[in-house]
Amino acid sequence: MGKPRGLWVAMGTVVVTAAVAVGLYWFQPWKLWVDETVREAAPAAPAAPAGSPEAPAPAPSRSAGPVTVARGELISHEHATTGTVSLLRLADGSHVLRLTDLNTSNGPDLRVWLTDAPVKEGAAGWRVFDDGAYESLGRLKGNRGDQNYAVPAGVDPAAFTSVSIWCDRFDVSFGAAELTRV
Repeated sequence: MGKPRGLWVAMGTVVVTAAVAVGLYWFQPWKLWVDETVREAAPAAPAAPAGSPEAPAPAPSRSAGPVTVARGELISHEHATTGTVSLLRLADGSHVLRLTDLNTSNGPDLRVWLTDAPVKEGAAGWRVFDDGAYESLGRLKGNRGDQNYAVPAGVDPAAFTSVSIWCDRFDVSFGAAELTRV
């Protein structure tokens, strides 16, 4: 009679250990206490190579440096989130999304998304960003600081009206910003 009980205890221990391991992987609770700060410089006008003559000055209608084409302030959704979002057009015509003074919670599988969804306050806005068109600009580099995300070639930034810090693991927005054209 002692053997079957010992077998059940061993099997129970294996099941509980596996459940705890899966739970830790899925929820990654330690990220609630770990902040990742990123301090990337804003994109700048390209410098002339050393030893080469300066390029002619650009035409007055076109700036040689980045131009802000849209801007917004992050609001909180699932987690308290603040910061500024700027969509920049670079001199070569490419676009970069810049997060400045970002402050949000860390979490598993966080992404930066350009979306066409309206930004809604409170719980009503938590899950709307994957309902329409969106473009992932990649993993969130850090939950605090200043960071840049290249908009892929072929993506028209004018087709998107908002930005979300999106948790792909749980399909929820940590925070979002409505993009206002400037």
